[in-house]
Amino acid sequence: MRSLDIAATGMLAQQRNVEVVSNNLANMNTTAFQRRRSEFHDLIYQDLRRVGTTSSDAGTIVPTGVQLGLGVKLAAVYRIHEQGNLSATDNTFDLAVQGKGFFQITMPDGTTAYTRDGTFQLNASGQVVTHDGFTVQPGLTVPNNAVDVTINNSGQVLVKVEGQVALSNVGQLQISTFLNDAGLEAVGDNLYKETPASGTATSSTPGSTGFGTILQGFLETSNVNAVEEVSNLISAQRAYEMNSKVIQTSDEMMGTLTGLR
Repeated sequence: MRSLDIAATGMLAQQRNVEVVSNNLANMNTTAFQRRRSEFHDLIYQDLRRVGTTSSDAGTIVPTGVQLGLGVKLAAVYRIHEQGNLSATDNTFDLAVQGKGFFQITMPDGTTAYTRDGTFQLNASGQVVTHDGFTVQPGLTVPNNAVDVTINNSGQVLVKVEGQVALSNVGQLQISTFLNDAGLEAVGDNLYKETPASGTATSSTPGSTGFGTILQGFLETSNVNAVEEVSNLISAQRAYEMNSKVIQTSDEMMGTLTGLR
């Protein structure tokens, strides 16, 4: 019975849907996390009577035909790049991008990764790094005798050195944008990598046309909406139960057939 296989694909699809929702809920408090959404496609159809074929010698056409669907499949898990709320931390090296853009991070293998998680710190050499110690491009170094650090909206890192009146500019942050943010590959640790689907990174100073600005002392929170996710979870659970009911009903129908004498 086709209904057994069809319902099985429905249960598998809703299981994947629940996994996506559970990952969203698990990352409710992850800095700059972008929620995911499941997208489904129907499977191919079996033509028992093909639409558009002739039904008589007079040339009459079958208007609809008979097509039986074979189920559903998970087509994509789409990432929603919506600005999360900005939370004030008052930490000098906590940075948030207000608008479009990603910070550039140099990985240990020399490649560049991208993130909206601006929880940065200083290492022993005074370089601005991520919580894993990866260097924030373009490799900014704060001198040991600095008494205050200001990072303005355009990404300039201004340092007040003891005994000097004027602020010293020790570097300029750059951020990157992509034509298709959803095409970036998530590699964990709040990092993304460029792919052919995302397009090539375009880098510029914050505040340029099409680029967001930098806010010092703020962090972007997760854009997960708990109420919406719980609603999606309940909907996925009910869909899973209904597909399991189809399998149970199909089994009872087969039992009726095998019980005939």
